[in-house]
Amino acid sequence: MNKLRDQFLLRKDINYLNFGSFGATPKPVFDYYQQWQKVLEAEPVQFIAFDGVEYLSTSRAALAKFIHCDDKDDLVYVTNPSFAINIIAKNFPLEEGDEILATNIEYGACDRTWEYYCEQKKAIYKRQKIQLPITTKEQFIEDFFKGLTTKTKAIFISHITSATALIFPIKEICAIAKSKGLITIIDGAHAPGQIDLKINELDVDFYTGACHKWMMAPKGASFLYAHKRVQHLCKPLVVSWGYKAAKPSHSPFLDYHQMIGTRDFSAFLAVTMSIIFMHDNNWKAVSKECHEMVLANAPLFYELLGSKPISPLTSEWIGQMISIPIKTNEPEVLQRKLYKEFNIEIPIMRQDEDIYMRYSINGFNSVQDLEALYSALTTIIKTTDLIIVPK
Repeated sequence: MNKLRDQFLLRKDINYLNFGSFGATPKPVFDYYQQWQKVLEAEPVQFIAFDGVEYLSTSRAALAKFIHCDDKDDLVYVTNPSFAINIIAKNFPLEEGDEILATNIEYGACDRTWEYYCEQKKAIYKRQKIQLPITTKEQFIEDFFKGLTTKTKAIFISHITSATALIFPIKEICAIAKSKGLITIIDGAHAPGQIDLKINELDVDFYTGACHKWMMAPKGASFLYAHKRVQHLCKPLVVSWGYKAAKPSHSPFLDYHQMIGTRDFSAFLAVTMSIIFMHDNNWKAVSKECHEMVLANAPLFYELLGSKPISPLTSEWIGQMISIPIKTNEPEVLQRKLYKEFNIEIPIMRQDEDIYMRYSINGFNSVQDLEALYSALTTIIKTTDLIIVPK
């Protein structure tokens, strides 16, 4: 699998185990991205003011097919999922005392977004506690919906979590939520390209995903999906030429969120090449091999660190990344030590009171990357007090 290493621009001296944070772009995709930037610079007016709408439409069509979205016009490109969640949260109709139900292991930036807008509207952002370790899908769903009240207006939940790297049973959760008349809002930042995302099989109102993570597009390429029944809620986060447009399209949703002033949207257009790259390199097989490497090596780290899995070690809960509980009083110091002294790029992540070491595996990785991590942790345990191993 590491034969793909030369397809990426990553430094050869780094054991790169943090694909989950910002992804990494293959050379053919990056070259295609720069070609679009040259088209932009050759004729900026035509690119931005005239041709760009059609370029974006073509790219959205390719993305819609990849994520199984029935209508490309239900998608709009955004720079990152946090941007998308801000569009939703700012406009979401909340009265004083209304509640948004989430879990207590959502992405921190999105937690802050909901907390901010709920405070503005005197509503409640409810982080329902999920019992770890997770045992069964049924128990997880029961834990989550214990937070439901008559004041709940929507659910907000990750498809794949950030710090804990868990795949949630979104299809079942959305079905239950819709049966109760709730709006469904899914943070799928880590899903496209890591799992086979099928928007048309989820009864979801809003879904945001990153293309610059597991799809390997250039940084700043993400999307917001909004079902037609809720697109009227997506007022512009940035008010610009799309509002009361001189030449409005058939979709205010697209006008509001595409026409937001001067910007280089070449990264959005490069998504098409990301999809081609995955097809040409049999990425389903690559992803399967990565998943198997993740699971095969996890027990070694549990034993070394004296910790236990936070979910069953199966494809139901784990994809191409896994989070190992780790005891340390200085997670940020540990992360920098691993990078500076051992050339290992890996996050040591806080989730409230818990701390996790999350490793990600993609097509350029080999088992030698994980062996380097194991060796580095062993050295740190023996020579410092940065890692606490329970007796």
